[in-house]
Amino acid sequence: MSTANIIIELEEEPIELCKLLKILDLVEGGGQAKMLITNGFISLNDEVCVQKRKKIYGGDILQFDGELFEITLAEGIIPAERSVASPREEEQISEPQQAANKPTKSKQPTKAKNNKQAQNQKNNQPKAPSNGTGRKPISFG
Repeated sequence: MSTANIIIELEEEPIELCKLLKILDLVEGGGQAKMLITNGFISLNDEVCVQKRKKIYGGDILQFDGELFEITLAEGIIPAERSVASPREEEQISEPQQAANKPTKSKQPTKAKNNKQAQNQKNNQPKAPSNGTGRKPISFG
């Protein structure tokens, strides 16, 4: 087992975990990467990661086969904002706050009702005579 971290510089972020494994030549292909990830052989930030398309950002630490890979950004690269809160941040949200975040029901008509009304209007319009095939005749003149 190696004691030093291997530093990986990203030129763009985020990058998907399976793509990072292929770029680092740790796996032969996407299928092998998927198998290793789903079987729990990869850990990200000291947590087992089983998401194939997990987004990797600068500052993350990847552990695979006894090696630690420290992910950093190349010089001049602007860090991307993380779109999803980490599991630790999600645990900090208390239950009353979660109840307050629930959407309220609106009393506006739903799309389903609007669609039914639009279909009824279409059905009430007179139809053109058809020739039985449902296709329009072609005029060459």
